[in-house]
Amino acid sequence: MPTFLTIDGPYFKDANNRQVTLRGINVASDAKYPTTPSLPSHISDKFFDGDHVSFIDRPFSISQADVHFQRLRNCGYNTIRYIFTWEAIESRGPGIYDEEWITHTIAVLRKAKEYDFMVFMDPHQDVWSRWSGGSGAPMWTIYAMGLDPRAFEVTEAALVHNTYPDPSMFPKMIWSTNYQRLACLTMFTLWFAGRDFAPKCMINGVNIQDFLQDHFIAAVKHLAQRIHDAGDLEDCTVIGYESLNEPNRGLIGYQKLDAIPTQQKLQKGTSPTAWQAILTGSGRACEIDTWDFGGTGPYKTGSALIDPKGVQAWLPAGYDDSRYGWKRDPDWKLGQCIWAQHGVWDPATDTILKTDYFSKMPSGELIDAEKFTETYFLDHYRKYQKAIRSIHKTAILFCQPPVFEIPPHIKGTEDAHERMVYAPHFYDGITLMTKKWNRLWNIDVLGVLRGRYWSPTFAVKIGESAIRNCLRDQLKAMKQEGLDNIGLTPCVFTEIGIPYDMDDKAAYNTGDYISQIRAMDANHFALEGAQVGFTLWTYCAGNNHEWGDNWNGEDLSIFSLDDRPPTSSAGTAVGGATTIDGDNIKKVMSTSTMSTNPEDMQKVAPDAIVAGSRAAEAFVRPSPVYTCGTVIEAGFNLAKATFEMKISAGRATEEEAPTEIFVPPFHFPKQDVRVEVTGGKWEYEEDRSVLRWWHAEGEQTIKIVGVGKMGLEYEDEGYLGMVRGGYKSCAIM
Repeated sequence: MPTFLTIDGPYFKDANNRQVTLRGINVASDAKYPTTPSLPSHISDKFFDGDHVSFIDRPFSISQADVHFQRLRNCGYNTIRYIFTWEAIESRGPGIYDEEWITHTIAVLRKAKEYDFMVFMDPHQDVWSRWSGGSGAPMWTIYAMGLDPRAFEVTEAALVHNTYPDPSMFPKMIWSTNYQRLACLTMFTLWFAGRDFAPKCMINGVNIQDFLQDHFIAAVKHLAQRIHDAGDLEDCTVIGYESLNEPNRGLIGYQKLDAIPTQQKLQKGTSPTAWQAILTGSGRACEIDTWDFGGTGPYKTGSALIDPKGVQAWLPAGYDDSRYGWKRDPDWKLGQCIWAQHGVWDPATDTILKTDYFSKMPSGELIDAEKFTETYFLDHYRKYQKAIRSIHKTAILFCQPPVFEIPPHIKGTEDAHERMVYAPHFYDGITLMTKKWNRLWNIDVLGVLRGRYWSPTFAVKIGESAIRNCLRDQLKAMKQEGLDNIGLTPCVFTEIGIPYDMDDKAAYNTGDYISQIRAMDANHFALEGAQVGFTLWTYCAGNNHEWGDNWNGEDLSIFSLDDRPPTSSAGTAVGGATTIDGDNIKKVMSTSTMSTNPEDMQKVAPDAIVAGSRAAEAFVRPSPVYTCGTVIEAGFNLAKATFEMKISAGRATEEEAPTEIFVPPFHFPKQDVRVEVTGGKWEYEEDRSVLRWWHAEGEQTIKIVGVGKMGLEYEDEGYLGMVRGGYKSCAIM
């Protein structure tokens, strides 16, 4: 691990001026919910006691840290996106921090340091909080906004797994629709623009926007201060901080409250307009359209009557605010919808008065997605990054704008500081929503969002090679948007991944992970083709076959407690070739890896490392780690167990700082590996999964050939040709 990571244009560099490739994973997705009491999203008991929870032992206990970190190091990961929530720091009330959890976090980070991980801290949220169907903010923030979380179910202000009548029947990915329901629409509007759209919402003498943002920033700043005070973690291990995970606009920019916005591409289950959500949130009955999500996207299925029978999602008028010690302004009336109090609608007649209330800034300027990102989002980001860097002076800031939106145009301004990284997310939406790997066709979602097609029909990509190319081209396009708008800075996809419970969990009965291998390989092919860093979503220490990642039915962890040793029909011999088998996988998953202390690697029994990994064939793959020069292209052909890389070296390698490549033995057992280089010398240290290459200056290439063929076939120009860079754009204009 570099003692200090520098940024040189779009590249990370170490002290020897070698390009550093960030190849990492999210640790861990079960950090979204507390340990005491243990409250995965399918548990209702004690759910509403949000003031007395603890997140100690997230992402895992200190006693188990060696097992998890060694497993991840042996997968070739050198970077960790460290998941934590605002709730974990400040659950008991405003300004009351959980110092024991912070102490545990510092201990886990020190363990990560033993395994040479680069770590950046992620203040994670999904649809605001656990009580609105996700994770992130403490319960007291919901009460501060005048909302009653106990009434979210009957009003459908949010669909929450913990309160669902039969948690096993909770619709897949329905949680993500909460962004378009009353609770989140209100929460994110107040968070980003309370001063402009809810000026009556004052608490402790400040607007709710400032009350919430100031407490969040102070909490993360306090964590940063404690990490700083630890004295041995900054820069060498904790390289930086990411901004708020997946920020959302709420109602900001809605042109008409009584219509589904044209930019809203997700509709599933009941799909209310904002106006219908406001009405049901105030106890009114509404007939609401219902939708489902198929292979080509959402489609209408009918309608449903949602009747709260007078129950409101707002706190009752007599609610006692003294519980958390704040004082609400008398002009902010509890028991009433805040949007009625601001003249958006008339509860006496149930008529909408200002359908375009959220469409303009106070200056009269229209708000669209780009305007939101360059105003409200940036205002918050500036405050956040200033607070972090007041403590961690050299912190790298991973800037994450709203998902799939164009990043803010800050190129050449002081906002684009020299230690800033563009940190978008990407998921293959069709695979994620349907939980199937469709080899026949897929859709260029980014192209549709950016208006690149005359008709969505032209966005359909036919055949697995075209699908793989299209995933890659979408990542390349997003990377270019960062360069065009933010400037010459690195791009790291801090979330990308696949669901493992594909095809109604068929693999859990058969042990055949061929669909998962194909999908995971396609995603890595895209990352390699776009030449970007990444942190895969996700690693979950408590994953199991029944409940997946224990959160809203998601099941994206590369590890599961219930999995058998990794195997699949993908390992079937092809043309008499040697197969990739369980023994080879066990070898790589139970031996030490590059840039780690071999003595530390003996702490954990090999069987503890191999158990639970699934579809490892696709994600344990070779990758450049330190490159003396600049990577022009690099990619792994899983079908032929072949890795190829081309670089441009401005100088010959120094003896103590060669180019280093992670080379996993189960694809490349030393006795059978074949290496071809344009020049220089190389050595392969199989026990640490590293190939070192000393080469001259100029353009250099290396080809590493392992053994076996996967049972994978790709049509069109051929998979190997794609890896070598013979790309065609997938966009049809």
